[in-house]
Amino acid sequence: MPSRPQLLTPIEYVHDATRQISQAKQRVVYLSMVAIDVAPASGLFNAMSAAAERGVPVDFVADIFSYTEAAETSFPVHYFGTKTRRATNIRNRLTKAGVKFRWLGVGRSFLFSGRTHTKWCVVDDIVYSFGGVNLDNGLTDRSDYMFKIKDKTIADALVNEHERIKKSDDQNAAYRNRTVETKLGTILFDGGLFGHSIIYKRAVELSRQAQKVTLVSQYCPSGKLSRILHQKDKRVKLYFNPPKNATFLNSLLITWNVLTTGNKTLYEKPTYLHAKFMLFDMPDGSKMAITGSYNFSFSSVFFGTREVALETKDPAIISELEAFLNKKVR
Repeated sequence: MPSRPQLLTPIEYVHDATRQISQAKQRVVYLSMVAIDVAPASGLFNAMSAAAERGVPVDFVADIFSYTEAAETSFPVHYFGTKTRRATNIRNRLTKAGVKFRWLGVGRSFLFSGRTHTKWCVVDDIVYSFGGVNLDNGLTDRSDYMFKIKDKTIADALVNEHERIKKSDDQNAAYRNRTVETKLGTILFDGGLFGHSIIYKRAVELSRQAQKVTLVSQYCPSGKLSRILHQKDKRVKLYFNPPKNATFLNSLLITWNVLTTGNKTLYEKPTYLHAKFMLFDMPDGSKMAITGSYNFSFSSVFFGTREVALETKDPAIISELEAFLNKKVR
């Protein structure tokens, strides 16, 4: 049986993963949209380097979008500069130690299309995933989490998907969405197909069926999902960043979606909300959840973003999400 899932805040995640990597014996597989040289993650990078040096296979993959985050602008004009070196430094540090490293998306023509927004870290049979944490400045100033789960089936599924992503990136192409059944629920993988998201589709389907819905995301929900949530009126609670919490480009996106959908957020805290999950109260009295890297905005569907999420009825996961909601969001 899988271990009881544990929700970790960003700093808790980094410290726990660092400790596990320092003891790794079989494999370390890391994937994230953003990875830059920031102080809170220094120990994690050192642990990966040490693992590779003692002979443990370490595979580290991040999206080229890391350079945008490193430059602290949405429109970087080049990949070389004082700030962008924070991305290059990670590659140099890890490859020097023998880590297998690569940037995803080098060949894509548009920065915001076909991004790999997925996040996971697999250490032997321990998984950190189904949350939104990147290795960037958000480690210290965002409300976010990752789930820690010890389960070989889930670990193997993420490692297999890791390889699919790399092969797809070799051809600068998307691949078919898919699901994997586990004891904790269904893992949903978006392969980056333009206009197709299995995660968004399931969010729409469950929202249509549910009596009550709670949505937490950095962005305002949009598209068909938003229209269905409107039909439920007061039985829906939406928590997303007000425009004032966001950077310029994200603020524009949130403002546009608010104006076009009429959605209003219940989130009032000053901390930037980066967590992404939905809770569903079903007609039979049961509860379900979708948790992962997906923001529930139609823009991710439109641009064909690679994502991962877990659809689950597991009481432990739902309890952890509800506790996060009460402590960090409401």
